[in-house]
Amino acid sequence: MVSVHDGDTLTVLVERRQVKVRLTDIDAPELKQPFGTRSRQSLAELCFGKEASLDVRGQDRYQRTLATVTCAGTDANAEQVRRGYAWTYTRYARANSPLIAIQSEARSAHRGLWADSAAVAPWDWRRSR
Repeated sequence: MVSVHDGDTLTVLVERRQVKVRLTDIDAPELKQPFGTRSRQSLAELCFGKEASLDVRGQDRYQRTLATVTCAGTDANAEQVRRGYAWTYTRYARANSPLIAIQSEARSAHRGLWADSAAVAPWDWRRSR
């Protein structure tokens, strides 16, 4: 893993080529949103400098690889939600995704962004800009 852009996007080295990866089924706060910087730090703690494996699902409109990312044996997508530093992106996640229950548990425990009773989902925050 080479670098972390924000809480749901990182760059990995694949055969000496840098590949920008968007973690599927989650959406982290934008860097300028509350908890945005902390979300990025959390993903860095999980993945920076560690070997990452990708379960690739395709590409998005920005040519980023869409994947579930596992860093040092930890599912980074799920762990970001578990820590309260990303939402389950219900627009794209399957209706039976385990991320939904993980988010519910993080919210009940007031972890991360769920400590803020008025937390704004990134997709709503982007729309308001």
